[in-house]
Amino acid sequence: MSLAGGVLGQAGVEGVTMADEGNKITRRGFLGKAARGAAVVALGGAGGGLLARARGEDMVWQLDPNKCVQCGNCATRCVLEPSAVKCVQAYAMCGYCKLCTGYVEPEAGPLNTGAENQLCPTGAIQRSYVEDPYYEYTIDESLCIGCGKCVKGCEAFGNGSLFLQVRHDRCLNCNQCSIAAACPSSAYKRIPASQAYLIKDREHGH
Repeated sequence: MSLAGGVLGQAGVEGVTMADEGNKITRRGFLGKAARGAAVVALGGAGGGLLARARGEDMVWQLDPNKCVQCGNCATRCVLEPSAVKCVQAYAMCGYCKLCTGYVEPEAGPLNTGAENQLCPTGAIQRSYVEDPYYEYTIDESLCIGCGKCVKGCEAFGNGSLFLQVRHDRCLNCNQCSIAAACPSSAYKRIPASQAYLIKDREHGH
């Protein structure tokens, strides 16, 4: 379950789970680690894909987060259950909000971590205290079903740091991806297996 060395997926930087306030890390240090980690991600454009095809390199399916409309098909159209598509977090973009609209319903009552307030239907998003007033949000991919509800909430009211990606430790890499065939925004495409993830960045976020 690797995405750029774990930079953007579950437990993207060290020290994100604090047992008590004495173990907390500063937001500046936290963001610094995330930004340094994100810098190691290498992205390939259309030119890289054409070159890979010419060389006969293996190609894999991936979801372009800048075209994704969070339609819900990733959760329901994949041949696997749960889906091979998972939510990931771009920590360098995250605002570490106390009220994250990717985590809780925007119209929720008093803020708490009760299941009745959480946007994720499976409780896959974990919320941890960093320092007042900042909180860190990580994805438990074993619970994520790829529904995109958190992504839609984050896109609408937040920094857009949550996005969906095909996880290649699960994906069967079908000749014709059933999700791609049903995608209303044509967000799925084949990319080189050596650059198997399309990472969201600040330029394309909010």
